[in-house]
Amino acid sequence: MPLATTRRAGLVDQVIDQMRGAITSGEWPVGQRIPPEPELVTALGVGRNTVREAVRALSHAGLLEVRQGDGTFVRATSEISGAVRRMCGTELKEVLQVRRTLEVEGARLAAKHRTDAELARLTELLQKRDAAMEAEQWAEVVEHDTAFHVLLVQCSHNTLLAELYQGLTEAVKASVAASVDTGTPGSDQVSHTGLLHAVRDGDQEKAAIEAGGFFEELIEKFC
Repeated sequence: MPLATTRRAGLVDQVIDQMRGAITSGEWPVGQRIPPEPELVTALGVGRNTVREAVRALSHAGLLEVRQGDGTFVRATSEISGAVRRMCGTELKEVLQVRRTLEVEGARLAAKHRTDAELARLTELLQKRDAAMEAEQWAEVVEHDTAFHVLLVQCSHNTLLAELYQGLTEAVKASVAASVDTGTPGSDQVSHTGLLHAVRDGDQEKAAIEAGGFFEELIEKFC
């Protein structure tokens, strides 16, 4: 974990920035325990109080979680995602409602702005997702489904919308995992085919309707 030694001015902010960088870069993955306090003190060249203030700030932002007697763990990769997870917790309905708000407009814009290369990638991800469902490979279903939704919003070519959604990746993935019905055959799972076809055909209204309908179905089924 190569962290640069900090300067004396603004020590807490510098430590926060470096620790946040280790989190967002994936050097400290979600779910992993970060280095213990003495190791951070040595690596950063600061006092224990400075490290503790930085950890406290990142915990308040939702990026870290302090577990007494067990250490400090990475909880999320961004303040937005951390805030959503902190506010919603296991309340799947609220996460799905937020996703619906962003994805309906994302789908509408994707139908207008997506490129051929993006459409090909969307198609590939959906095929992998559906194949994994048929094979009941649920971990792969979650990975491909999450990637499909993230890319869909990126296809909107609205930078702010895409960044907001990207910041929710952990919450999106958690909600996908929570709403996969492992007791239902793949052919009976919620379909994204209509949504993909609407984006392919450039039908903005249908894309928005398909995205909204998908979330209504999930909310009714699981919440």
